[in-house]
Amino acid sequence: MIMELSFVHRFVPATNPNSKTTILTLHGTGGDESDLIPLAQTIAPGDAILSPRGKILENGMPRFFRRLREGVFDEEDVRFRAGELGDFVTAAAAAYVFDPAGVVATGYSNGANIAVAVMLLRPDVISRAILFRPMVPIQPDQPPDLAASRVFIGAGRRDPIVPAAETERLAALLRELGAEVSLHWTDTGHGLAAEELQAARGWLASGNRYLRAAERAPLK
Repeated sequence: MIMELSFVHRFVPATNPNSKTTILTLHGTGGDESDLIPLAQTIAPGDAILSPRGKILENGMPRFFRRLREGVFDEEDVRFRAGELGDFVTAAAAAYVFDPAGVVATGYSNGANIAVAVMLLRPDVISRAILFRPMVPIQPDQPPDLAASRVFIGAGRRDPIVPAAETERLAALLRELGAEVSLHWTDTGHGLAAEELQAARGWLASGNRYLRAAERAPLK
């Protein structure tokens, strides 16, 4: 753990010597830097993991940004925290010597929302993301070009916190900005199901195969 990187965090080096991916895990409200590491190891076995702890405390529970009430976010704080997290990921790539282009954000609930915010404000930092139970955290002043972005959204049809319409709104926004979006529904609530973890694993593996093939393709 390198404390100078501004976030309390854990870094788990890759065990697959051929891996070029680093999973950025972003926990939900009340989680910490260890919370999603087992999930990341299920979705992306062998890949490196960078896992920060949110700096905001709400009734003693860590979060990545402030909210005014359930489902209503402090947009000024969202923007500040997204920039702060983007800077952390860039600094961590240099400190731990991993390719920043290989970062895949994997967030749950509040962590998924901050991942969306970074993607909208700093698409150079996050262009691939696995988002479980996300919402639209902000409307960017300058719409970014997300043509190079790929997103997996895991949503629950019986989620009492994230309405289906909000999930569809986020997917539509990302697609309008050019992102390739895979929306996976499960008949669950706000908790995660094994089925969607396997779907996310398949989505990530298919993208990695595509990238490897592109790297091998001859220049035209």
